[in-house]
Parts: sequence; structure tokens; C-alpha cells
Amino acid sequence: MKQQFLLIALILLLSGAGMSQTVKEANPTDVASLDAILKAVYDSISGDAGKPRDWDRFYSLFAPGARLIPTGKNAQTAEVTARVLSPEEYRKRAEPFFQKEGFYERESARRVEQYGAVAHVFSTYESRHAVADAKPFARGINSIQLLNDGKRWWVVTIYWQQETPELPVPKEYLKTKK
Repeated sequence: MKQQFLLIALILLLSGAGMSQTVKEANPTDVASLDAILKAVYDSISGDAGKPRDWDRFYSLFAPGARLIPTGKNAQTAEVTARVLSPEEYRKRAEPFFQKEGFYERESARRVEQYGAVAHVFSTYESRHAVADAKPFARGINSIQLLNDGKRWWVVTIYWQQETPELPVPKEYLKTKK
């Protein structure tokens, strides 16, 4: 069963299923460990207002067919909804904001569950407009699923919810679980 899973995962990776952009090969240090790839994800989207992000680096972290899924409350219905984006769609959605606003997102705590080649990370994040900002303007939790193909780590999904006054980040997710 494990061999079938790895074979299917490898076929999907090699086929480029669902890829809309050309991906450059990842820097091996960015994908060598969970710590490295998570740092690379946060670093690749962070920067000063108007500063171009390294989208080639960003794309190189994601498995073919990967998805980014922000959640939010529909203002008219009050229902929580999810929007499914490819890495390219995320770029198109984020770039206008990055042109106008500084955006630095950093991990403040982490919980990891891993079984074989699959890892799930609850990564509590804080977003600031400038590195020196004392207080974040937003925080929440990124639920990140990753795959290790035996050579490197790949981000498969980033699914997140931003903290709200009605839904604060629980205390147990403000500390890294050892």
C-alpha cells in the first residue's frame, strides 16, 4: 500500500498535473527539512511595499496541483467560506496588496504530526507591515500539508483561518508543541 501511494504521488509530481506556471528547480536548502521549507514559504511572501517577491522561489516549494485555501466570513451571509487557489492565483490576488503595503509574515508557534512521507503542520502566524512593528496587524493558523518524496519536501496545501475577535487563536496554538 505504501509503495502504491508513493508511486501515485511520484506520478503526480512528475506529470505536472494542475500546474499553470513554469517552476524552476528549488534551492536544495529551501526543501531539505520541514523547518527549511516553512521558513522559505514565509520568506518568499514577505517584503516591503512595492518590493517584488521571488515568485520563482515561491512556486518551487509547491507540488504540482498544490492549493492555497484562505477562509473568511461572508459579510452578507455570515457563513465561513473557503476559496481554493493555485499558487499562481494566490500571486495574482496578493500582488496588488504587496504593491501598496509592506507584508511580513512569520511563524510564532508550530505543531507537527508526521507519518512516513506525509506531514501536517499547524503553523501559527503573525503578519506585520514592517519587520520592526511591535504588534502584528493579523494572526491566525496555517494548516499546511507536506509530502517528502525521498529527495525533498513539497507543500501540497496551505489552508488558513485568520484570527477574529470572536475566534481568537487558542492558547495551545500559541506555543510550539515539543
